[in-house]
Amino acid sequence: MPLALTNGLEAQEILSLKEALNTAVNNYSTVKAKENFAQAARLSAEHAKREYLPNLVLSGQQDYGTINGQNGPLYGFGGYGVASSGLPLPNQNWNAAFGSLYLANINWDFFAFGRAKERIKVAQQTADRENRDLQQELFNHQVKVAAAYLNLLAAQKLTQSYEKNLHRADTFRQVVVTRASNGLIAGVDSSLANAEVSNAKIAFTNAKDTEQEQANSLAQLMGVPAQEFILDSIFISNVPRDIEHVVTLDLKAHPVLQWYQSRINVGEEQSKYLKTFYYPTFSLIGVMQTRGSGFYSDYAVNQTSYTQNYFEGIKPTRSNYLIGIGLTWNITQPLRVSKQLKAQDFNNRALANEYELANQQLSAQLVLADTKIQNALSNYREVPTQIKAASDAFLQKTVLYKNGLTNLVDVTQALYALIRAETDRDIAYNNLWQALLYKAAAAGDFSLFIDKVTS
Repeated sequence: MPLALTNGLEAQEILSLKEALNTAVNNYSTVKAKENFAQAARLSAEHAKREYLPNLVLSGQQDYGTINGQNGPLYGFGGYGVASSGLPLPNQNWNAAFGSLYLANINWDFFAFGRAKERIKVAQQTADRENRDLQQELFNHQVKVAAAYLNLLAAQKLTQSYEKNLHRADTFRQVVVTRASNGLIAGVDSSLANAEVSNAKIAFTNAKDTEQEQANSLAQLMGVPAQEFILDSIFISNVPRDIEHVVTLDLKAHPVLQWYQSRINVGEEQSKYLKTFYYPTFSLIGVMQTRGSGFYSDYAVNQTSYTQNYFEGIKPTRSNYLIGIGLTWNITQPLRVSKQLKAQDFNNRALANEYELANQQLSAQLVLADTKIQNALSNYREVPTQIKAASDAFLQKTVLYKNGLTNLVDVTQALYALIRAETDRDIAYNNLWQALLYKAAAAGDFSLFIDKVTS
């Protein structure tokens, strides 16, 4: 980063366009946000892959309580039923001992007609969409920064021209005031000359105000504090190389269109994923369970046959296992999914419509970009003639006025023509670069513009 961005106006260096672009990409919060969204989507895609893994649950518990049983129906609302087991006795008792349960459970939906595969594809397409969003944001931001850079450079050049015009008007006023005080011309001419100086000051102040606005815009896009910038003068002194022979790439590679296409891809994968809910799910289940109890096997006939010894109660004494294959199929699910699919189909059509609109707009902009380049070149070729004619006219009218051969109105008109010619000259070079940038933006290839910059 140049000193211009770290030390304010102290030891300020020239800020090149490439440095401005690098700073903007690294600092701008919107770009950072898109990077974080893209990273989150990539991790979500990895998570979707791991969702296919079977559920393996290990559990262990050690308890202390009674085991009174009772004949009768029972339903534990919300899972709050107590899993105590024992024979129903004629009377309540409060005999309690330790018990334990250790188990391993595996549950795997191993086949669901491609549901897991489609879920992974949706996550992958979502990650690709977020990455495309990041790329189009980077591209658009680079274009914005380059445009702001060129606008600021043009504003600075115009400020210099209006400052030069102010000095010119003030110098001419001094001549008029001197001649009027010596009685060589009418006193009203000095008043008119003063008015022209005031007008030149206003024009200069307005130009400075515009320059400051453009500098503020560039600082915001770069993510740095507002400050004055010294910019590279190449854009007001050089013409882009081979600007009339800029090659345009296939619009399908445009970052914006690729982002729109990625949205369509996500929608298509979501449709495929929804279709898998028409079909059942096959699951593999397996359980291994070991239990321990402080109640002995003859407790049903001898209610004193138990121990409250902790270690005796938690020692595993009985084990069971279970394996099986299950099928789950919600018969009414297709009725709901059918509406989801129709809604997704309309959503996919809408995304395709947006893609087509963006494609049409970019195609039109690409045609307009070529026209802008030709118009900018035409103006650029006319500038030398305009400058020479306006400079000669102003010099002529000034000399004639000093010799009393013309009036102040003619001089003022010549001054206006000269400042207009100078401002046209100032923006002629800049407009060529702006036209090239417009074409790069329409073509979706920033290298069409940046490769022409030598510094």
